[in-house]
Amino acid sequence: MRRLESDLAQLNQQMLEMGALVASSVHRSTLSLIDSNEVLAHQVIRDEARVDQMELQIDDLCTSMIVLTQPVARDMRMITAAFKITTDLERMGDLAVGIVERSLSLMHQPALPTVHHFSTLAQLVESMVLESLDSFIKRDAQAAHKILKSDDAVDNQRNGITQELITAMQAHPEIIPRALDLIVIARNLERIADHATNVAEKVIFLVNGEDVRHANEAALLS
Repeated sequence: MRRLESDLAQLNQQMLEMGALVASSVHRSTLSLIDSNEVLAHQVIRDEARVDQMELQIDDLCTSMIVLTQPVARDMRMITAAFKITTDLERMGDLAVGIVERSLSLMHQPALPTVHHFSTLAQLVESMVLESLDSFIKRDAQAAHKILKSDDAVDNQRNGITQELITAMQAHPEIIPRALDLIVIARNLERIADHATNVAEKVIFLVNGEDVRHANEAALLS
């Protein structure tokens, strides 16, 4: 029992550290675009290897706990949730790198006015990431449920940016390469929000043992 308690405490700490690094990468990636900041962009790229390493360390710890301590009930839910949450965090880190790779290219070209519209989208996405991690730290299922409702606002922002860029490309074909980069960045931000939603779903499962992954689809079919 003492081994299990010690391992669970270590697991929780490692996940908090990984979450903090990924949240920082997401924040830096959006600032690198909005402020044309190469320093922040390269920091995100450098941190990717550390994020990957953290995922492997957490996976190894979870596997060891299952084999050596044979956890049950809530402890097993924690380990299962940790496996899945770290996967979502790692993918957020990858998407942040994808954003800075595009932003580095855009920094050396004339800016498009649409870049300024990314501030609202970025704030929404960063808020979802931070709140999902906070709900995990506090084991707050109610807060996690609220995060699930934020996804539509992100989708609406992303769709608005994409439509504006499509209209601009039709009027000014010379901006197509830059506009396509921005469309990909908007898509990456939306996908980061999707992974934050996934984290919130895992928190609900961890706290309540409730699987809400397909709740919306089930409601529509009923």
